[in-house]
Amino acid sequence: MEKDSAEASLLIGGKSYNLPVRKGTLGPDVVDITTLYQETGRFTYDPGFTSTASCESKITFIDFEKGLVLYRGYPIEQLAEHSTFLETCFLLLYGELPTAQQYEAFENRITKSTMVHEQMSRFYSGFRRDAHPMAIMVGVVGALSAFYHDSVDIKDPAQREIASIRLIAKMPTIAAMAYKYSLGQPFVYPRNDLNYSANFLHMCFFARPDQSYDVDPALASAMRRIFIIHADHEQSASTATVRLAGSRGPNPYACISAGLASLWGPVHGGANEAVLIMLQEIGSVEHVPEYIKRAKDENDPFQLVGFGYRVYENIDPRAKIMEKACNEVLDSVGRHHREDPILKVALELERIALSDDYFIENNLRPNIDFYSAITLKALGFPMDMFTVVYAIARAAGWLAQWKEMIDEPSQRIGRPRQLYTGVTERAYVPMEARS
Repeated sequence: MEKDSAEASLLIGGKSYNLPVRKGTLGPDVVDITTLYQETGRFTYDPGFTSTASCESKITFIDFEKGLVLYRGYPIEQLAEHSTFLETCFLLLYGELPTAQQYEAFENRITKSTMVHEQMSRFYSGFRRDAHPMAIMVGVVGALSAFYHDSVDIKDPAQREIASIRLIAKMPTIAAMAYKYSLGQPFVYPRNDLNYSANFLHMCFFARPDQSYDVDPALASAMRRIFIIHADHEQSASTATVRLAGSRGPNPYACISAGLASLWGPVHGGANEAVLIMLQEIGSVEHVPEYIKRAKDENDPFQLVGFGYRVYENIDPRAKIMEKACNEVLDSVGRHHREDPILKVALELERIALSDDYFIENNLRPNIDFYSAITLKALGFPMDMFTVVYAIARAAGWLAQWKEMIDEPSQRIGRPRQLYTGVTERAYVPMEARS
């Protein structure tokens, strides 16, 4: 980030203050207010930090107006089409696409680290069978630091490297174990002969030791793209949480556990769960016109979930990738899945949204959450696993952001300030004197 020749002037109480303007390689310039309090005795007020750059980063760039997502400069569409998930992980972590030799070494390290300590299986029995898998993920990932003491010193670059490899490798295993535990089925060990995405599907859906399960390449390809497009999304709430937690110096497993807790919510990682809840509420295709009418009624509180973009002004490029993957999965799983009443509702909503003038004029296209909900359901995942799948992918971005933060010389402990509007100082009154 370079200092621009321009400066911003701030007038307070008749006195002018000059603030430096910083210029990035892409995106809007920023006004540097680092010394604002020191110079003026005042803070800025920005609820949600939507107008505040909390860090400098070289990892992901998003242009919400143009619908552009770049990982280290590479358009996400190109990575989803040509890259493997582990190649994308390497790119996020190290800044460049790997050579053949680098990729082989990286893949080998990940593959050899997919197993979890055998004692960790006992953790799962401490949870109720109906525990949400994200609750299990938060607990188990945080507990990794109790088993891997050789990778908790964040001041040691080698230990940071080991922790990153382990987390990327073990997240699918931990997630699959959470899923199997909820079903009462035995845990399935990872297989070194399968790629990352296929291995995850195998650990989830290989049900009985006396039966074989061959992963459909089309389903593995869809899962690969799901992982790639969810791997990072700039300074989202969960990523900012990882950075904020990491600024205090805890071990990486605790930081990623904090990210998991932040991701677990209806308007972040749980948005695709909300889509499925809505589809279940609608229930059947016959009810779709009624709900479309309600969605168009400004006086009706009902809103269609999974349509339109909260931050993208035109289109989220990830939704286009997810739409293609969704159609491929539906084609692969066969007619009986297409006859599922919930999927039929989804497909009818999609048809209307792409042809109805109201939806077109208001830019209410099906978004990434809509297509990912349909895809994950067609793959066979229950609703409470949707955010878990998201978390497996996002761990790569969290780790890249965490490593970048630690390596940044200007890194400071995160400490947001506040605008206090409570009562002013007052004296303690003994209980017997209170009226």
